[in-house]
Amino acid sequence: MATEEDDRPYILIVDDEASVRSALRRTLRKEGYRLGFAESGMQALEMLRDDVPDLIVSDHLMPQMTGLEFLKRCRLLYPDTGRIVLTGQAEMETVIGAINDGEVFRFLRKPWDDDEVKLTLHLALQQVKLERENRRLLKLLEKQAEQIRTLESTHPGISSIKRDTSGAILIDDADL
Repeated sequence: MATEEDDRPYILIVDDEASVRSALRRTLRKEGYRLGFAESGMQALEMLRDDVPDLIVSDHLMPQMTGLEFLKRCRLLYPDTGRIVLTGQAEMETVIGAINDGEVFRFLRKPWDDDEVKLTLHLALQQVKLERENRRLLKLLEKQAEQIRTLESTHPGISSIKRDTSGAILIDDADL
């Protein structure tokens, strides 16, 4: 998540190949993102302790921990963070695992098209933003429902509205 002093979307890129990290840095340098880079899932998990990104882009085939294992952990630890797999090994079983276990937004193949990567990251960040807003609104709705239940318990009938046939609200003078 972006810090107070820098509200640009933060994207963490995880890939064991320095050339891939460098190429993505060049591709995204003018897009207005704050970028972080890790060469392994383990290094990325360490980085996540200090700063949680809005979006993670991870290679799949890496030493120590696969990208799918890493993204599955991220989904459990940081459910508000979007996830994308970037790999040259796109077997159907891997794709299905990424979708089911890591709940990834998208699966991108190497080599990638720069415009496709930019568009995919933009759409993924929009999705993250919408999901966060939906969760915020749901919490607000739950809080308001609790307030109505409390009000109804101290003032029975206050939440029921009587209307006439035209839809106008009726006020019973006997209740006043």
